[in-house]
Amino acid sequence: MQKEQDLKTLEEELKHYKTLLGTVADTIIEQDVSSYPVFVLSRDAIEIGIPLNTEMIEGSWSVNASSLEEFVAKQLVLPDKVDDFKTVYKDPAVFLCLFIVDKSGATFVFIPRY
Repeated sequence: MQKEQDLKTLEEELKHYKTLLGTVADTIIEQDVSSYPVFVLSRDAIEIGIPLNTEMIEGSWSVNASSLEEFVAKQLVLPDKVDDFKTVYKDPAVFLCLFIVDKSGATFVFIPRY
């Protein structure tokens, strides 16, 4: 139950920035960096992806742009799990893929872009 509330709070904090995050996701795809953009959100600085303007998100979230390929390179997604990841990955034209790192652990979440 708490996780659902935390997700709703995060979605509220991100609502004004979804367009920007969507533009970054589109750029990652259009420049053939990856077909699987991932945004890493953490309360602390984290060394995954390229930092976006960390002061942009309310609630002091650090936001980095990354990709499935980087997650595999850093062994956050194991090579034998790539196909599973691709199966659950939602259409990036409709959803933003977030990898949320907080005190309770880390999880992938998909939120609507609009």
